[in-house]
Amino acid sequence: MSSGAERIVLLSGRGEEEAQAAEEALQRSGASWTILRCSWFMQNFSESFLLDPIREGTLALPVADIKEPFVDAEDIADAAVAALTQPGHEKRRYELTGRRAITFAEALACIAKATRRDVRLVPVPPDAFRDALLAAGVPKPETDLILYLLTTVLDGPNDKPADGVRAALHREACSFEDYATRAAASGVWDV
Repeated sequence: MSSGAERIVLLSGRGEEEAQAAEEALQRSGASWTILRCSWFMQNFSESFLLDPIREGTLALPVADIKEPFVDAEDIADAAVAALTQPGHEKRRYELTGRRAITFAEALACIAKATRRDVRLVPVPPDAFRDALLAAGVPKPETDLILYLLTTVLDGPNDKPADGVRAALHREACSFEDYATRAAASGVWDV
């Protein structure tokens, strides 16, 4: 490539039309590519807009009982390093997920167990969720993206775990329980 890059690793999303368009553009580029198509990150619960509500003990989201095979960002990082530094990952697409699909309520139950605190999910209508984010000062473009991810991307078709972590790294993906235990030990959810 004219930029001097020998390998490109694209972090992509499962079930996102825009992400698939970026994947197709990369595949047509002539570059040596690897695509890491990921489910929702486990770290969404310990960073960003979910962190403070979890610390407060109540997470209000416009989600039903949809299951998601949340993936550990450390597994994603390990797969990216492998793709950039080891042969055999060229022109491969890995679907990176956790070991099993769980609901947000089940994820919060894991966090509650790890923190020894009550943490509960309160389902709310999408419009009420949007209004709450905007009232909290979240910029409209970020609010729209979060709502899109929670209502359009998180709609059920991506609920099956995939074997991408095993294929890329030759080991099991991190479990949500292990992530919750590790995150709780870091003190991130302490109040």
